[in-house]
Amino acid sequence: MDKSSSAFDLVFAGAGCAGLSLLWHLGHADWAEWPNQHILLIDPAAKTQNDRTWCFWEAGAGPFEAIVHRQWSQLDFYGAHDSQLQALDIAPYAYKMIRGLDFYRHIGAWLATQPNVTLVQDEVLAISDNTETSVVVTRRGEYAGKLIFNSIPHLFEPLAKPQHIRLLQHFCGWFIRSQQPIFDPTRATLMDFRVPQSTDTRFVYTMPFDAQRALVEFTVFSRALLPHADYDAALQAYLTTHLGLADGTYAIEDTEFGVIPMTDAPFVRQPMPHVVNIGSAGGRTKASTGYTFQRIQHDSQHIAAQFAKPTAQSLAQSLREPMRARAMDGILLNVLDKQRYPGHRVFSDLFQRNPASLIFKFLDEQSSLSDDLRIMTTVNLPAFIKGAVGWGASVLRL
Repeated sequence: MDKSSSAFDLVFAGAGCAGLSLLWHLGHADWAEWPNQHILLIDPAAKTQNDRTWCFWEAGAGPFEAIVHRQWSQLDFYGAHDSQLQALDIAPYAYKMIRGLDFYRHIGAWLATQPNVTLVQDEVLAISDNTETSVVVTRRGEYAGKLIFNSIPHLFEPLAKPQHIRLLQHFCGWFIRSQQPIFDPTRATLMDFRVPQSTDTRFVYTMPFDAQRALVEFTVFSRALLPHADYDAALQAYLTTHLGLADGTYAIEDTEFGVIPMTDAPFVRQPMPHVVNIGSAGGRTKASTGYTFQRIQHDSQHIAAQFAKPTAQSLAQSLREPMRARAMDGILLNVLDKQRYPGHRVFSDLFQRNPASLIFKFLDEQSSLSDDLRIMTTVNLPAFIKGAVGWGASVLRL
């Protein structure tokens, strides 16, 4: 397409993790037409702030290994059945953290070398569809594209009905610096359920950066958010009770707060003929855990591979969620939402009765049917059978 044309070949609505990841994978795929593509990237933010961190597990080096801020080969777990530390065997995986600002700078430096990509700092208000293109409507203009990748969740809401479960994963984290060297930077705590539990699921995870600095995050799975003071109180109590940090012995250098949807409602992958939803907008957030980063990378690699094939079919069709994975997520959400079995006991059963590497493989949707059956024998079967019946009944009512 002539670059003077008012229409673009590809338009990315949103320049967060999903949009930037897909753009990067497309540019690094075996796609001969990449230099000839007229591409537009739209986002309201300048991406100059460290607005989030992503944690994930990965076997070996990944495409963004150069910007991994910290990684841990040893994870600890404190379950509901006792207060004893359990050292998780996560080989061949490492648990990694990437800071948002490092990711934005890394992709931004590469984009600066790509003359076929245009960046626009503006807010996307809507997307409409025409016969041959779609149009992205922003506060300051309209942009047409042959194909639009949208990563803005509120533009196309999931097809939720009353029977769908809508939980939230909400978390508040403190980046603290202790006066004393109390952390082991080679070990991180994946989940600590020693915090007081309610009818929801609550835990803390700790990611040490060195002997004195760490991210300590209080996380809740529930239908509604807590009053903000409750997050601060939970973190303060955890620091005092479990880390031995009294007031005045540490400083809070930064904070973060986030909310991630946990729902079995189907996300629309292709809301319009020329629009494909990606990232959280496309259902890439794992419904039962909230993990997103690696799922976005796998999604992006798959889409990029489709572009490299001249016979590629509809991207939306090729990206359908495996039914077995949807069922597993739906059943677990049903168990948690209907309080068929306490959430802290669910995760304790999983991690204390199975190798952590098998659970990671299961959550990555790379496990075999025999793996899944093995895992299911280690959970509370009556609760999960009820969850399966409940989830199945909701599917039949759709």
